[in-house]
Amino acid sequence: MNSVDKAIETQLENIQTKTGKTLDELYALIRKSGLTKHGEILELLKRDLGMGHGDANRLALTFLQSDGERAAQAAVATTDDAVNALYAGAKADLLPIHETLMAAIARLGPFEIAPKKTYVSLRRKKQFAMIGPATKTRVEVGLNMKGVEPTARLVALPAGGMCQYKVDVTDAKEVDEELMTWIRQAYDSAG
Repeated sequence: MNSVDKAIETQLENIQTKTGKTLDELYALIRKSGLTKHGEILELLKRDLGMGHGDANRLALTFLQSDGERAAQAAVATTDDAVNALYAGAKADLLPIHETLMAAIARLGPFEIAPKKTYVSLRRKKQFAMIGPATKTRVEVGLNMKGVEPTARLVALPAGGMCQYKVDVTDAKEVDEELMTWIRQAYDSAG
């Protein structure tokens, strides 16, 4: 543990001693308030617990960080639920295509998954792809990239839409080198 981490740990221990409350109890108090902004939480702790600015600031930061990790864990469950909903019923046979695509894209590096009603948006600094069931027999991969010559497989879309290109995928085997080259180009251009 480095000296900064040790200092933070010591400060949190001191906060618990001064307030007579555990971190879990303090976090529960913050959650119960419904406040989510750092400054609001800071003022709550100073007002309701009589904390000094430094301790209130540390506790607010630590709470928001731990709550962010909890939110990230919840987001994974929410994303899984959203994906399962996309591929429910008649579209259930398309889920293996989606999973194959996501596994291949995950190897490119970090990105955010933002589930929507009919697709999932994949983002870095900006959206680079959209994946969702277009019909009960095909998954559509929308791609944002410029300067690529369309082909019979890589279809150019009209200007002003959410993506510049799309590729229809009807079998997991179609998640091949050609498709991944286009996805990599979109991924790289997003961020």
